[in-house]
Amino acid sequence: MSVSRSSRRARLLAGAAIIAAAALPLTGCAQLVDTFNGASAGAADRVPEPAQSTAAPGLEFDSQFTYDGSVALSSEVADGLEVRLDVWAADPKRTHEWMPMGEKTFGFAVNVHDSRVDEKAVLTQKRRVYISQIAITSQTAQTGGQVSTPFQFAADPRTLVPTDTLRSDRGLLLNSFQGGLHVPETTIHQLPPDTFGVTLQFQLTIWVEGTANDDTSFGQQTVYHQLPIAIFPQAEATDTADTTTEEQAP
Repeated sequence: MSVSRSSRRARLLAGAAIIAAAALPLTGCAQLVDTFNGASAGAADRVPEPAQSTAAPGLEFDSQFTYDGSVALSSEVADGLEVRLDVWAADPKRTHEWMPMGEKTFGFAVNVHDSRVDEKAVLTQKRRVYISQIAITSQTAQTGGQVSTPFQFAADPRTLVPTDTLRSDRGLLLNSFQGGLHVPETTIHQLPPDTFGVTLQFQLTIWVEGTANDDTSFGQQTVYHQLPIAIFPQAEATDTADTTTEEQAP
């Protein structure tokens, strides 16, 4: 009996000790859980944010002319008859060097294409198109929100080409073997310092023949084209040139 009582007492004491021991770390476990949850929350807060765009301000002004160095624009003035305007960068030829303070020279040409006849057909088989006036205006895009019109151009096309080109009272003949109107150099001078883009607006006054070789079928039209050009900040262009020089240095 004494052995049985001692054994029972020992078992009761051991059970109490286990319960007490199990109760002690509950607070510590709760703290550990809180700590783990806090660490997880902190890790979620440190997820890297998307990188900010560092595109050059000039590139924000969408311009095919700037990307390619040239552009071809066309307008259908009659069924199968197109007037084409080609514009290209002349000096600097690298359009990322077009900055507010420097001179920016471009060339342009105006021609016509009649898809109804072969290109080598004689003139009497083609619908003739004459250009009597060309005007170019401009409008700047500036970071300060202002708008200016720094570039203006207007001329009778007959004064821009040699005197032996085909012409009439209606203007300069475009679809001749001499190649229409060609102006190799026109310069945009200084722009406001905060300019990041300029849009050229072309206005062409033309006479279109309705039926080939019929002087009585001419009608007058006006053709409009807009040409966006990106302008790059002066400092950025200088930094780019310096970086390029450093990279090329031995």
